[in-house]
Amino acid sequence: MKVLAMVLAGGQGSRLHPLTAERSKPAVPFGGRYRIADFVLSNMVNSEIRGIYMMVQYKSQSLIEHVAKAWGNSNAYTGQFVTVVPPQMREGPEWFQGTSDAVFQNINLIERHSPDLVAVFGADHIYRMDVRQMIDFHRGNSAHVSVAAIPVPLADASAFGIIDADKRHRIRSFLEKPANPPAMLSDPTRAYGSMGNYLFNTDVLLKALREANDKGEHDFGHHILPRLIKTHQVLAYNFADNHVPGVADYEEQSYWRDVGNIDAYYDAHYDVLGAKPRFNLFNPKWFINSSSYQGPSPRILAGDITDSTIAAGSLIKDARISNSMLRREVVVEEDVEIDDCLIMDYTVIRRGSRLKRVIVDRYNVVEANSRIGFDAAADRARYTVSDGGVVVLAKGQDVPDVTRYQI
Repeated sequence: MKVLAMVLAGGQGSRLHPLTAERSKPAVPFGGRYRIADFVLSNMVNSEIRGIYMMVQYKSQSLIEHVAKAWGNSNAYTGQFVTVVPPQMREGPEWFQGTSDAVFQNINLIERHSPDLVAVFGADHIYRMDVRQMIDFHRGNSAHVSVAAIPVPLADASAFGIIDADKRHRIRSFLEKPANPPAMLSDPTRAYGSMGNYLFNTDVLLKALREANDKGEHDFGHHILPRLIKTHQVLAYNFADNHVPGVADYEEQSYWRDVGNIDAYYDAHYDVLGAKPRFNLFNPKWFINSSSYQGPSPRILAGDITDSTIAAGSLIKDARISNSMLRREVVVEEDVEIDDCLIMDYTVIRRGSRLKRVIVDRYNVVEANSRIGFDAAADRARYTVSDGGVVVLAKGQDVPDVTRYQI
């Protein structure tokens, strides 16, 4: 089966502000070396889906540059590519008006490749998925459209777009954050949450896109899919049945997180820490690709470091670091204490500072003897503070001369 991927990566991510003040949500850094978009791209490539168009829109320069650096080698072989597609305005002066409109405005790319199936996936989530298993389900059940669905506890289901499916997996309705979500027939304690990942027979997709455009409709979840369930075989694919090689027994087997707000984003980082993380980023059988940064190994001159990651090019002079992630080229001076923090690239933490439950975006210099995360009123006066009490320092405007602090 020839499969073409159309990855939707134009999300504004307003609930992740200020991390999305100058970048789109898929471009937001995650973990020690990744961007959020790396996870869907890695899933596609690991699933042997090598023709990938990534549609970008909102503040896309950061993501465009990242994809060029991290995924440029994917274009070295015939039929294999990861290509970024900004709005082409082929149908008029408008930018992408919604998820289906983004694909419709690039319908010529689908027609050029003539695939058997089109995978329309979002770029906003942290997860592993063998898409080939979803393709096998789709073909084995003679589906026209398959929608990836994750079982979520019934108590939490009102926060999701919910799928109501019968015992043969056929979708009966889509419900947006319902007050009384219907339970899965196979598990009365859970409901099907839509993951926003779709697999279409190409002819069905092309016809549906054109019909939606004629009606002035722009969204898969609100317009195209609710109409197709009345006329076509639209099935729910249970993500819990997806088994990625190399996942350890102690991991959450169907790990998937929508890191749509600061607290969810912050919490997801603690799923990848620890001796037995819920989501172990080290999996040689399902590699997560990212930029091939060529900086030196981190240097730790002295310090007390527990359950933390320190990325390449960083320098720890003499500090206490606990339950934290430091990305590349971070400098931490003497007598600094960092607890439960995410420190992004090219940041300097000056001597004597104390940080607790803080996200520091890149290009910041935290001045000597700073106290952040200890006085909620003082923090709110200067920074963004999430509902869960996480303090966020916005991206700095000037790149610190990290080399001067490396001595």
